[in-house]
Amino acid sequence: MALIKRTLQAWTLAIRPRTLPAAASGVVMGTALAWRDGYFRFDAALACLLAALLLQIGSNLANDVFDFERGTDTPDRLGPTRVTQAGMLTSLQVKLGMVVVFSLSALLGLYLAWLGGIPIILIGIAAIISAIAYTGGPFPLGYYGLGDIFVFIFFGLAAVAGTYYVQAGFVSITAWWMTIPPGLIITAILVVNNLRDIENDRKGRKHTLAVIFGESFTKIEYLLCLVFAYLALPFAAWMGIISWFSLLAWGSLPVALRAAHTVFTQKGRPLNIALAWTGQAAFIFSLLFWVGMLLERFMLF
Repeated sequence: MALIKRTLQAWTLAIRPRTLPAAASGVVMGTALAWRDGYFRFDAALACLLAALLLQIGSNLANDVFDFERGTDTPDRLGPTRVTQAGMLTSLQVKLGMVVVFSLSALLGLYLAWLGGIPIILIGIAAIISAIAYTGGPFPLGYYGLGDIFVFIFFGLAAVAGTYYVQAGFVSITAWWMTIPPGLIITAILVVNNLRDIENDRKGRKHTLAVIFGESFTKIEYLLCLVFAYLALPFAAWMGIISWFSLLAWGSLPVALRAAHTVFTQKGRPLNIALAWTGQAAFIFSLLFWVGMLLERFMLF
């Protein structure tokens, strides 16, 4: 029983459940818009959600094992425990788990491809390749300052627009615009992560934007991600792209401000709480946005 308990604990650490709500944010946003426009499909929304969660888990496992194999993860790591580096699971075990998770996401992708066709197939393949290539393969994206843009692409553009597309069969102007807030807030999560690990990454020759441009740049990047994410709503409402009810998502702002305060006043391990709060802000933002869409529908009727 003790062995089973330790194994479950190890896999729970490897999966990193606290990252999953943020991974769901783009799907929640896309589904809220599909529901608002009368295209909601429960089966498509659920498949998108499960696929997004599996892709995040697979990415977590890939980062765990490949960062360790590249020598980036050391006992001096300031972030949450990485199970491969800590010896809780072997590299082979984590890689096998990664294969299983990505295979399950691919199965869901087949159903989504049946609904959405070739565009969904291309998005799914690109998502899996990018999740692995972030820290693995001959050209790891995260080691060459490309992580930020790929996070925005897949957690913003692909998640929101893709979720809307499989339910509606097209992507509305509103859906395209609303890829911006979740994409930027989740990019901010990566920015906090890179800020926390800046010294360790520098030693491991992991050239994130934080390592390349320094601490001050990284804090400004974090702030700009949040500012533009939240300002996207009133600007879109002013342009008539979305209703003013969408501003209910600003209810997540206190959490984002707490995170930003921590980013600008703390260093090292205390930034873990800022990372968690930023993830919470992303998820709360999307949930409150959907509540705003519900209120819009209620007021119209």
